[in-house]
Formats: sequence, C-alpha cells, structure tokens
Amino acid sequence: MKTQRIHGLDTLRALAIMLVFTNHYMGFVSNRPTFGVVSELGWMGVDLFFALSGYLIGNQIFAGLRQDNFSLKNFYARRLLRTLPNYYVVLALYAFWPLWAGSTQHAPWWQYWTFTLNLELIPGTRFSHAWSLCVEEQFYMLLPAAVLLIAACRGSLALGWCAIAASVAAGMAFRALAWQDVQPPAGGNARAYTEIYYATWCRFDELLAGVALAMVKNYHAALWARLTSAGNWMLTGGLLLFSLTAWFFLDAHFGYVVSVVGYPLLGVAFGMLLLAALSPGSLLARLRVPGAASIAIWSYAIYLTHKQLCIILANELQERYRLGAEHPLTIGILIAASLVVGFLLYLLVETPFMKLRERFVPASRAGNSASTSREQSTSPSPHPAAQ
Repeated sequence: MKTQRIHGLDTLRALAIMLVFTNHYMGFVSNRPTFGVVSELGWMGVDLFFALSGYLIGNQIFAGLRQDNFSLKNFYARRLLRTLPNYYVVLALYAFWPLWAGSTQHAPWWQYWTFTLNLELIPGTRFSHAWSLCVEEQFYMLLPAAVLLIAACRGSLALGWCAIAASVAAGMAFRALAWQDVQPPAGGNARAYTEIYYATWCRFDELLAGVALAMVKNYHAALWARLTSAGNWMLTGGLLLFSLTAWFFLDAHFGYVVSVVGYPLLGVAFGMLLLAALSPGSLLARLRVPGAASIAIWSYAIYLTHKQLCIILANELQERYRLGAEHPLTIGILIAASLVVGFLLYLLVETPFMKLRERFVPASRAGNSASTSREQSTSPSPHPAAQ
C-alpha cells in the first residue's frame, strides 16, 4: 500500500501527538507542567487532530462525490476497519488486566462499545481519553450522510456553506448555554469538562474547519489555488492566530468569552496551518522532520496506549529505583516506551486489518487520491486533554 506522503501533514500529526503526550504527562504522571507552557497547552493537540480529520475525511467524501463514485457502505466499512481493531484491543486491556485498569471506575461498558463515552463523561473515568475518539467516530458516522442529504438538494453548494456556518454558530450557542449553567471557577471543575469540553455538540469547531477547507479544495479551485500559492503567509498567519488564541486560553481557559469563541478561533488557526502544509511552496510542506512520518503513522496507537503505560511505568520507576517523574531518565524511558508500544500495536493489530481492508474494501480511485495522507499519515484523532 504505497502512497505519496504529504510531509506537512506528517509534521502536524506528529506535533499533535507530542502535545497530547506533554499534557497527559502533566495531568497524570508528574502533576506538574514538566514541559512548561507546552504541557499547559498540550490539550490543543486534540483540536489539531480534529482539524486534520475534518479536512482528510471531508476531502475523501467530496472527491468521491465529484467523481460520482462515492460509496457510503464502503466509506463506513473502511472507517470501522481503521478505527475499531486498535481501540477494542486496548479496551480489552482496561477491561481484563487489573494492572492496566488501575483503580479507576469504569463507565457503563455499552458506552465504550458504542463510542458514546463522551456523553455525560465524568473526569477520571477509566479510559477517559477515549472521549475524543467518540467525537470523531460520531463525526465519521454523521458527516457523509449529512453531505449526501445536502447534495440531493437544489443549490447544494450554497446550502453546504450555510450548514457549516450554522453549525459553528450552534456550537458557540451550546457552549454559551452550558457555561451559563455551569459557571465554572477560574480553574475549571468537573462539570466544565463534562458539559463543555467533552460534549459532542460543543466540540466540533475544528472538525468543521477541516471540512470547510476540503470544500474549498473540491469546489472552489481558483480560491484554493490562490490560498495555496501563499503558503508561507498562511503559516505565519496561522502561527500568529494560534499564539493569540493560546494566550486567551492560558489567561482565562474557563472564562465565558474564551469558552464561546476560543474553539472557533483555534479551528481557523489550525485550518491556516493545514493550508500551509498543503501548499507545495511553503516551508511547512517542504520541511521533512526526521521521524515525523513514523510518529504520524503510529499516532493512533500511541494515543490509545501512552497515558496508562506512562502511569504504570512511572510508578514502577519511583518504587524500584526512586526515579521521580521529572527525572530526565524517567522522561526518556516513558517517551521511548510510548513509541515502542505504539509501534507494536500498529504493527501487530492495525497493519493486518489495513491489509484486509485493502483486499476486501478497496478505496475508489477518487477516494485513494483524496485520502492519501489520511491513510498513511493519520488515524482517527485522539485527544489529549486530560481527564
């Protein structure tokens, strides 16, 4: 299954999982911002994953529709063969291996099986970081059906853009209402995570930003050409907007204004970075970061396993060798272990199912070309946030 890599997307994907790792390390291993401000902002890695998914999945769907060979059945089959095997293997570890499960309380098991864990999720629940996989899986199920419904209407392109705008506005309204109900303190609380951070209807801004980008690529060729001809400007603008949005969140993460408008701003910032990654002449597109491609390919497996693995290993290193969580050797061991275990899960579980998928549910020609980077450099987006 050889495909041409898109190095900019590899870089963004690897960056996203690194951000996730630093945030989880702070929240569950060291209980300190071990990697400084990067640890505090690491939860944004999930939003970068969402933006990547929105673009790459949207691009598959729109390209297939334009070529008139999009199959809803094949789309769902390919997505499930991509997402389920790794997830259910790791879920089995949480269910049947006490060391892996730890002392955390699990949610009703049907929520894990049906990817609805994020609905009314209580922070600290077993395998809680699967909440972002739930958001993505729900997105995978709903988006193509919604697109097909809109495509059957007159003026479908205009209607599609109206749907995206209305969805962004709805997300802002949902967060505003949830914030008024929760009114979280400055440092946040469990209800803020449950009602605002984990809830599907409050967390699709970056997914929509990616979908909007895919629409521009497939239906507004002239605009796409202009945007991708200014890749370095997109990179600069995206970094500036990301820095500004990050400052807003650092200053008042759980404040009303930031809760309502912060996520759409983050979606725009990541959309600009995606444009830079897809612009042939930009620095981000030309730069090949050593190891980024491998980390990008393994990122789904790393995401699923790294948090609990680090908790277990950090406890062992502390008890056996008196190595604290912030000791450089501990950090190095935990990073290396996360990479190795992620690679093994990818090799032993994900890869065989990808081969089965290519054999029994081959992508259409349009789907192949549209999803090159998704198939090789991404898997379902994981989140990082803590809890």
